Amino acid sequence: MTSPASRPVPPAAANPLNLRGAVDLSSLKQRPAAPPAAPGAAGAPGMPGAPAAGNGDAGHPRRPLRVDITEANFQELVELSAQVPVVVALWAAYSPGSAELVDVLERIVDSYAGRLVLGAADVEVFPQLAQAFQVQAVPTAVALVNGQPIPLFQGGAEEPQVRSLLDELLKVAAANGVAGQVGTGEPGAAEAEASPLPPLHQKAFDAIEAGDYAAAADAYRQALLEMPADAEAKAGLAQVELMGRLQPLAAADSEALRQQAATEPDNLEAQLSVADLDIAGGHVEDGLGRIVAFIGRNFGPERETARVRLLELFDVVGTGDDRVAKARQNLARVLF
Repeated sequence: MTSPASRPVPPAAANPLNLRGAVDLSSLKQRPAAPPAAPGAAGAPGMPGAPAAGNGDAGHPRRPLRVDITEANFQELVELSAQVPVVVALWAAYSPGSAELVDVLERIVDSYAGRLVLGAADVEVFPQLAQAFQVQAVPTAVALVNGQPIPLFQGGAEEPQVRSLLDELLKVAAANGVAGQVGTGEPGAAEAEASPLPPLHQKAFDAIEAGDYAAAADAYRQALLEMPADAEAKAGLAQVELMGRLQPLAAADSEALRQQAATEPDNLEAQLSVADLDIAGGHVEDGLGRIVAFIGRNFGPERETARVRLLELFDVVGTGDDRVAKARQNLARVLF
């Protein structure tokens, strides 16, 4: 590994369906069970116990939602990620930016009142984890959602960027049925856990957990009818509609579909389907660029259909994402 560049590396947007095949964790799943936590060890209820040190400073206090990852407790965190997203910070003492990034993540994760958990892993102590996540430099942040990895960013990142990214991560997790909360043991935690979701949002989450994306979409549409400015419902609707469209595509020959899109550039359905596959596979720029190019070549009802789909995918990726901003600029060029 080499030390990362000193300037911050912009985080990549999380993706609601990019949850399989990115990292092979199978070699790490048969580790010994974690030993019982020592009396008085810090940690939220239901979370693995871990040593206090974890950012290169043995005197640094543990926060309730911080777990220091070891070979013994890693599998427990993988299992915990079926309840709440686990943000994994991979760090090393030789990396000057590592301690700062872990501290930033620790502070931000704590502010989410149990909706996220932070795991910090010293890659010099647990090199197998760095190999499994294909880490090229430290510090690096990834997330686990339902046992599957989502790349976040490498290098440093400003706090507003991280918060924006973690907001998107929670949407990703909810769209994949992971929307739990762990106790923090701090004042106000019980009230935070007891705060219910708006009824229609809860109905949508329940439908997502049941795999009924059409019902989830209906719930979000109803929420938007009642409150058109509900940004969470708008983003949720875009995500579940994408997930619903991808269900039949999963059984299709994706290579044949891509070949059709290549040979039939003005076939609207082929272009939109491949764009969905690109977004789901993490190829955001390719997916958005494909639709922008179609809009630039075509006019009439098909152009408007493509434009509306593009705006929906902006909500899926995240309207604050740099790639969305670039696609908006390109869209303006071809429209005007």
